Amino acid sequence: MKKRFVSLDVLRGLTIAFMCIVNNPGTWAHVFPPLRHAAWEGCTPTDLVYPFFIFCMGCAMAFSFTKYEKVDAKAYLKVLKRGALIFLVGLALNLYPFFPTSLHDESWSFGQNYVWWLQHRRIFGVLQRIGLSYAIGGCLALWLRKPGKIMGAIAALCIVYTGILVLFGRDPGAFTLEGNVSLRIDRWLVGGDHCYHGYNGTDFDPEGLLGSMTGACSCLLGYLIGSMIIRSQRRMAASCSSEPYKVLPEGVPLEVVKIRNSPDRVALRTSVYGACSLMLAMVLSIWIPICKPLWSASYVFYAGGWAMLALSFLMYVVDIKGRSKAFEPFKAMGMNPLMAFICSGVIAKSYTFFSFSPSKYFGANEYTSLLYALIFTTVIFCILWVLYRKNIVIKL
Repeated sequence: MKKRFVSLDVLRGLTIAFMCIVNNPGTWAHVFPPLRHAAWEGCTPTDLVYPFFIFCMGCAMAFSFTKYEKVDAKAYLKVLKRGALIFLVGLALNLYPFFPTSLHDESWSFGQNYVWWLQHRRIFGVLQRIGLSYAIGGCLALWLRKPGKIMGAIAALCIVYTGILVLFGRDPGAFTLEGNVSLRIDRWLVGGDHCYHGYNGTDFDPEGLLGSMTGACSCLLGYLIGSMIIRSQRRMAASCSSEPYKVLPEGVPLEVVKIRNSPDRVALRTSVYGACSLMLAMVLSIWIPICKPLWSASYVFYAGGWAMLALSFLMYVVDIKGRSKAFEPFKAMGMNPLMAFICSGVIAKSYTFFSFSPSKYFGANEYTSLLYALIFTTVIFCILWVLYRKNIVIKL
């Protein structure tokens, strides 16, 4: 079994734990204030959960892509197949429990109610965005390979995406809920009844098709960091070898190679890249608002910058200082991210079978809402801990 990049597992586990807390309050009417999303523009810590997960996916993708010494059609098909499977799992979660739990019209037959129910199921969602981001980002990473070209692809995707928003936006503005073109594209593609309706009843889907372009950028940012870590590890291994190794830079003394590619230097470099990404985001935000629902270009670099800083901190604490024991619960959660998401969604949706309402038992205020979210997350952790102890990792 390959040696795992522990700090990445820990970051992913922390992200999943926070995701469970954010997505499962005791009541949506009384969400604990620090766990609320920004209404539209801006970014709270809660708004960083989703892009952190996609960043981690991109970073892990760099490690898994090392097996592709020669990129051919099979490699692309494998990436596209995995992206499609993630999308389908997300769609299945949207459809679960696969039949209406309440009748839309009691005068209709079950068949008529079932058809109406199918006609109003959401198509897009969190896993669907992840699947599309993986497919787009993975194919670009396989095709371009070199970091400079991948950075160019990130820039091109952000420019094209922003250009589409600006050129086809309507009043009251290209970056507003009512005026953005992403809303119209999803309405045309899947129909308004199959979109999310959480923004004042507007059929705008924050995980719609167009935003997958910049979702792929978040994935590619993670891929770049993962690739940098892999190159540094290889150069360190080569510098300690008695035989020459092709990955060593020409003309650079071995001692210099060791210093440049030491774990602490890699962590420092990651934090510097994170700070630069944050600065770029703040500059872009002058013209392009930081907006999670639109997954704007400034949001890509803002969330990506924080993800890099978080990873660099964990690289220092876990990988360099060796304090991994304290983070083992999060490592357990980070090793089975798909299972965590599926369990979380299935358990929460299964309440309808038992007419269970958390607020009925925990009360309806912000603190009991948080208490229930913490208990729910503990249950998910226990499931994943059993899998971790049995060394079971569920993948697509």
